[in-house]
Amino acid sequence: MITKRIARWFDDRLRAASFAQHALNKVFPDDWSFMLGEIALYSFVILVLTGTFLAFFFEPSTARIVYHGAYRPLDGVQMSEAYASVLRISFEVRGGLVFRQIHHWAALVFVAAIITHLARIFFTGAFRRPREINWTIGVTLLLLSIYEGFAGYSMPDDLLSGTGLRIAYSIALSIPVVGAWIAFLAFGGEFPAHDIIRRLLVTHIFVVPALLAGLIAAHLAILWRQKHTQFPGPGRTETNVVGSKLWPTYAARSTGLFFGIAAVLGAMGGLLQINPVWLYGPFAPAAVSSPAQPDWYLGWLEGALRIFPAWEIRAFGHAVPNPFFPAVLLPTFTFGMLYAWPFLEARITGDHEEHHLLDRPRDHPVRTGIGATALTFYSLLLLAGSNDILAKIFLVPVNGVTWTFRILVVTLPFAVGFVVYWWMAALLRSGEDSALRVPLRQFRPGRAKVPR
Repeated sequence: MITKRIARWFDDRLRAASFAQHALNKVFPDDWSFMLGEIALYSFVILVLTGTFLAFFFEPSTARIVYHGAYRPLDGVQMSEAYASVLRISFEVRGGLVFRQIHHWAALVFVAAIITHLARIFFTGAFRRPREINWTIGVTLLLLSIYEGFAGYSMPDDLLSGTGLRIAYSIALSIPVVGAWIAFLAFGGEFPAHDIIRRLLVTHIFVVPALLAGLIAAHLAILWRQKHTQFPGPGRTETNVVGSKLWPTYAARSTGLFFGIAAVLGAMGGLLQINPVWLYGPFAPAAVSSPAQPDWYLGWLEGALRIFPAWEIRAFGHAVPNPFFPAVLLPTFTFGMLYAWPFLEARITGDHEEHHLLDRPRDHPVRTGIGATALTFYSLLLLAGSNDILAKIFLVPVNGVTWTFRILVVTLPFAVGFVVYWWMAALLRSGEDSALRVPLRQFRPGRAKVPR
């Protein structure tokens, strides 16, 4: 009775009952692909929880000490306080290693879910009007998540992460005119700078998480305001949404997904070793670990650096060093195209109408072919980032592997894109439901028409 009276008292003043009823009755589509964004959201929640635990024990200092901790193979070795604190988390803090590994796995899944979610949006045309703003937010989330992962990966001050920071410093220096100032601003001095770990910590646990949380909130608010897209089907139109109500069906499904993700990440953190920094040893400026691969979401950048020819140019009295082209120009072009794509497609196709029903990839063969070209290109760069490991596995010279990837990245993506375009166009003409049941007669030159 008292609870009802209290609730009625608040409702009389806030008028929240009608809003709550409307919110709980909101309908969400049932297709599994719409859960990809929630995988990213819940991975972010796990990252915040585990990161908060780890922050209690991490020491962001490059001051040199002599280690006398629980890991005996490094007893008596000089190292930074940051590296020593990571060893302490891993071997002395109860549950520390599990939390470290859950945190790392969650970061990998977080970026993977964002990329997969963006790919789903791209291939289904969910970025079209009125959702250009949410697409822009999603691309920004991807950019920030890549930086956030790199910052966290670099903080332990082990030999592998130190190698990555050395590369990042060289990339900053390669920017014409302003490169030296940018490098000094980011690192606090000439590499290896003593302030970099502390600066990484501030951005990693304060600045970027706050930006991510704000953008995620904005993303969800816009999604809520604009309503969800859905695939075409019986009873589905541009003006309705067919699916499950938020309460109780969708809420139960989403809650189950959260606990499922937490369970999987917990199992991975406890059973699958990742980033064993004690094996790499402390960072030393004169040493470089080999083979050295970053986390997968930076593998394409590593691959571009490895296979780009040794070209340098001078322009307007300034040298443009080699790393600028694969590590600055390529990422700038990549994210520039991602930001611009909704507006470019609308301008080229002349389609400025609102869309709430999604496309199938076959409905727009050109867009699907371009997407397949891009995915193939960046997948090849990702593999090229492990050219030394591939050479060791297959017992061939590294130079041969490097030249193989140089040839593949300028040929294979276009071949794959053309084949996918041809296939999708044939599938659209045939009207078949399955992509594997396209009649051979449909594989002929001709312009595919989108059914109205």
